[in-house]
Amino acid sequence: MIDLHTHSTVSDGTDAPAEVVRLAVDAGCAAIALTDHDTLDHLPDARVAAETAGIRLVPGCEISCATGAPGSMHVLVYFVEEESSLAARLASLQRARDERNHRIVEALRSSDVDITYDEVLAEAGDASSVGRPHVARVLVRKRAATSIQDAFDRWLAKGKSAYAERDRLTPDEAVELSHESGALTSLAHPYSLDLSEDALDEYVAHLAAVGLDALECTYGRYSAGEREELRDLAARHGLAATGGSDYHGENKPGLSVGTGRGDLCVPAELLEGLEQLRS
Repeated sequence: MIDLHTHSTVSDGTDAPAEVVRLAVDAGCAAIALTDHDTLDHLPDARVAAETAGIRLVPGCEISCATGAPGSMHVLVYFVEEESSLAARLASLQRARDERNHRIVEALRSSDVDITYDEVLAEAGDASSVGRPHVARVLVRKRAATSIQDAFDRWLAKGKSAYAERDRLTPDEAVELSHESGALTSLAHPYSLDLSEDALDEYVAHLAAVGLDALECTYGRYSAGEREELRDLAARHGLAATGGSDYHGENKPGLSVGTGRGDLCVPAELLEGLEQLRS
């Protein structure tokens, strides 16, 4: 069993990188990818923890992409290192996140929500990738929302009053930069694109044509039927399959490293499939 999609306090998770690695060991995982958003700053601590615990670490991250789809698009990147062209581009994306966060706080304050940017930074702690989940936690603490999900539903989701866009890579750019850096790419939780079945098929066909390597099929929040549909979709377009829990700790309750909602089991063979693409 492996888990190729997890998050730590370096972005929007609530457990430190070393703790996420420990949770993977306790779950019986043979390998783990820590895939914090738009950053590689989690890799040094995760690498030390993995070497100490004797578990394989797949260096990765998750990139938020610009897309014309009604939903959101994220690309998981595997086998990427800190010294790469992708790493340099991620640094500029972090600056764009910071500018967006200021706009979110300003929008909330204009709606008479008592919040400051310093409070968001304090909530984020040591995170190098500060984002909406940190704002959401402040909103919950200040009783402007009842939960993280309510904060998004009420204020922070696309189309809501405090939503703000930011600079993002296009999917084509994410794939190209990843390949330049010797890495592989997988479309994360494809149903988040909010596309119809036919539209999703067409979109995945386009991504495969520009070089996407894989599709996240065995995903923590998807049903057995949805996972099977995605495996069929990946096969139709010649893509490898990946899988993971999308563990975020307290920010996504009910998900555990390795086992997701309790029914997740990502076979180690999927990592072997990715390795074959690299050779």
